[in-house]
Amino acid sequence: MTVLSERSGVHFTAPTEYAAPAPAEVRGAARDDVRLLVSGPGGVEHHRFRDLPHLLAPGDLVVVNNSATVNAEIDGVRDGRPVVVHAAQHLYGDAWVVELRSAPNAAEPLLDAAAGDVVGVGELPLTLLRPYPFARSSPTGVGNRLWRARVEGDLRALLDLRGRPIAYGYLDARYPLATYQSVFSTVPGSAEMASAGRPFTESLLTLLVARGIAVAPVTLHTGVSSQEAGEGPQPEWYDVPAATARLVDLTREAGGRVVATGTTVTRALESAVVDGTMRASSGWTERVVTPADPPRVVSGLITGWHDAGASHLLLVEAVAGTRLAQAAYDAAVAGRYQWHEFGDSALFLP
Repeated sequence: MTVLSERSGVHFTAPTEYAAPAPAEVRGAARDDVRLLVSGPGGVEHHRFRDLPHLLAPGDLVVVNNSATVNAEIDGVRDGRPVVVHAAQHLYGDAWVVELRSAPNAAEPLLDAAAGDVVGVGELPLTLLRPYPFARSSPTGVGNRLWRARVEGDLRALLDLRGRPIAYGYLDARYPLATYQSVFSTVPGSAEMASAGRPFTESLLTLLVARGIAVAPVTLHTGVSSQEAGEGPQPEWYDVPAATARLVDLTREAGGRVVATGTTVTRALESAVVDGTMRASSGWTERVVTPADPPRVVSGLITGWHDAGASHLLLVEAVAGTRLAQAAYDAAVAGRYQWHEFGDSALFLP
């Protein structure tokens, strides 16, 4: 996680009631029936996600994230008081990155923790060691959201057994882990869903391929997405396989567009660019795509709607440009598009 001095030029106010309270299928629709706002040089158009194959062109490449969501939220106790623990990342061995949030619905981060604090998580003691990645890393400089912690026991096994998916207070109910998977979810590891890929269905993928639009995977295991304004994403583990790297280069050489499915895919791809060319690579990335450090290979973006001030909005602006991004958000607010992981989608084709 880094503190960003750069601020987005996109400004809007999305009312809190715009947050999608439930998955599309719970609301009586198919996954690919969510709304899709398309923003390009010709202006803004309103579609459904199922229209995607007809909005792209033969020769384009859609890159998706095959990371699967894992249970990463569990109840704990600190100083005799209940807290919610978000297991943001497993680093290695007994080392984890965690966030403490208010009980019972994780509505707010708890910023009064200190090194040495012990949180009881089931029968496992979790000891806060130091702020992650550095002290006073929040934009306000007060308190720390993320902590490096030592867990005495198998936290992953406990989360699998008694944990639940990370969720926030705008949802109308708790939903099972399967709800947080996409059709690509095959490699477990994300603390929060890589939600841009959720509206894809098997039939939609068939139509994409039938139109000559290729689909290729990368892996990026997401941490927690609840960044404050000015707070960049934390380091995340990624893998860009050789076959995907070759497809990206071939697509660009042939004049096609490389369309990233979400900020996670954009971050993974841009972490694997060397001298303007894709390279198969994997590891922990700290790459933050912004207008000041724009993408080298991604030329289109499928994404959800991000909160004002979020670092993800800087990535959208870096791909789409300020004018297209502002036009899209103005139209989304006016059209009452739904926000967050179960909400509507956007397609930026600058």
